[in-house]
Amino acid sequence: MKKSSLLLATVLALSLVLTACGAGNAPTTNLKVEFTDFAFNPDTFVIPAGQEITLEAKNSGAVVHEFVIMKLGTTVGEDFGDEDEENIYWEVEVEPGQSATTTFTAPEAGEYQIVCGTEGHFVAGMVGSMTVVAP
Repeated sequence: MKKSSLLLATVLALSLVLTACGAGNAPTTNLKVEFTDFAFNPDTFVIPAGQEITLEAKNSGAVVHEFVIMKLGTTVGEDFGDEDEENIYWEVEVEPGQSATTTFTAPEAGEYQIVCGTEGHFVAGMVGSMTVVAP
């Protein structure tokens, strides 16, 4: 009797853990991100295609940071530069110690690179990803 109770408890606990983990991958239309020197927190996002997305960005870093979404199928090479400007889908800039709330329309489904467009920040590792899924 004790073995079956233990097995049942283990299965229930595992189910709860897996359910909680899966919830983080659900698409959302409300994003919150913190910029630090030199990271996005969080650095991965899942949003529904074609929907209006609200982004709340807080810059906790010491310098200006940008949240730049590259166009589908494009990525930054060795460093973010002028040649990447034509490949930007959407961007917002936030001054140090400031916050900004803004909106954009989610692009078509696919995988998108997110970078900080401030000079040297891409090389320092300030990158992320955005998965856009069909609604």
